[in-house]
Amino acid sequence: MEAYSIFRDLAILVIAAKFLGLVARKCKAPQVVGEILAGLLIGPGVLGLVSQSPFITQMAEIGVVLLMFSAGLGTNLKDLVKTGPVACLIAVCGVFVPLALGALFYFCYYGFSLLGSPSFYKGVFIGTIMTATSVSITVSALKEMGKLQTKVGQTILSAAIIDDIIGIMVLTFVIGLRDPAMKPLIVVVQSALFFVFSIVFGFISYKIFKWVDKRYPHTQRIPIAGLAYCFALSYIAERFFGIADITGAYFAGIILCNIEDSDYIQEKMDINSYMLFGPIFFASIGLKTDLGDMTLPLLWFSIGFVLVALLSKIIGCGIISRICHFNFSDSLKIGVGMMTRGEVALIVSQKGLSVGLVEPIYFTSVILLIIISSIATPILLKLLFKRDADIIAS
Repeated sequence: MEAYSIFRDLAILVIAAKFLGLVARKCKAPQVVGEILAGLLIGPGVLGLVSQSPFITQMAEIGVVLLMFSAGLGTNLKDLVKTGPVACLIAVCGVFVPLALGALFYFCYYGFSLLGSPSFYKGVFIGTIMTATSVSITVSALKEMGKLQTKVGQTILSAAIIDDIIGIMVLTFVIGLRDPAMKPLIVVVQSALFFVFSIVFGFISYKIFKWVDKRYPHTQRIPIAGLAYCFALSYIAERFFGIADITGAYFAGIILCNIEDSDYIQEKMDINSYMLFGPIFFASIGLKTDLGDMTLPLLWFSIGFVLVALLSKIIGCGIISRICHFNFSDSLKIGVGMMTRGEVALIVSQKGLSVGLVEPIYFTSVILLIIISSIATPILLKLLFKRDADIIAS
């Protein structure tokens, strides 16, 4: 009978995750927040209804791969090219300023460590978590205000997409360095080789998918082949290049994002992710989070973590925007618009946990960051745009 307990766990997990996800959405918070809280509630730390198991861990891994594949499919390469080097510069600074300040914050709080020590890599990984940007909340706020098609809105959108690409590559690099058998040069070479492989293999794959899509438009074989392609590239990334599987999934989405039926593939992937794999992934984070280990020093760390994560995005993206000839007000809007965190921050944290770079207790800090940034960003953007409108009117 024990083997059948997985169905009981899945039933509890999915119902709790979707219910609290809907409650969170009603409260104007991201749905993922409710799904994480569901895992926390039904997990060992509170009610003890469901515990983390190898089966749930593997289901969650499929969930995170599908999420990154869908994110890649949602990329608009034409918009990236149109915004040009400005968005790229903003994204680069939006990654490396939080990375540097996040690591510095960790070292200042827990003490500086020798280069190459486990504590050193943990500090660098804390900075890596801060690099991720989730633009969905910002896009919703900009749409509501009718500002998404403005220069500022399009810059934020493009910079956030590039930000995620760079952030995933940084994650891959940091995880590679964590392996004692790996040397920095080897990690760089492997990353470069995977990038070259993705371009060559991706170009061939794109041509094949484009031909199949033209011959059999809008048929179910397209998303089925796309899903298989996602899993294949995830495996190739991990097995042959030592690159995180989510990087392979993300690149698979980017390779297919310009075929005619990319939206159709994404729609089918989102159904799987929304109904089962997504809720399991986010709820599994809650299952791993144990608030019983929360201490006063860790609470202060979480507060500092949130403040540094928010301010570092504003500083990094805002300063480079000013250098790129945006006025002070627009630069501030871009910095604020880039400070939201969401799924990618959780995905990065999950990867860090799986390779021993971070303890489960730090998920509390990440969840707090997601909640605060998701609430604060739309409010601050509305205030900034309203202030400019009032100035123009006067």
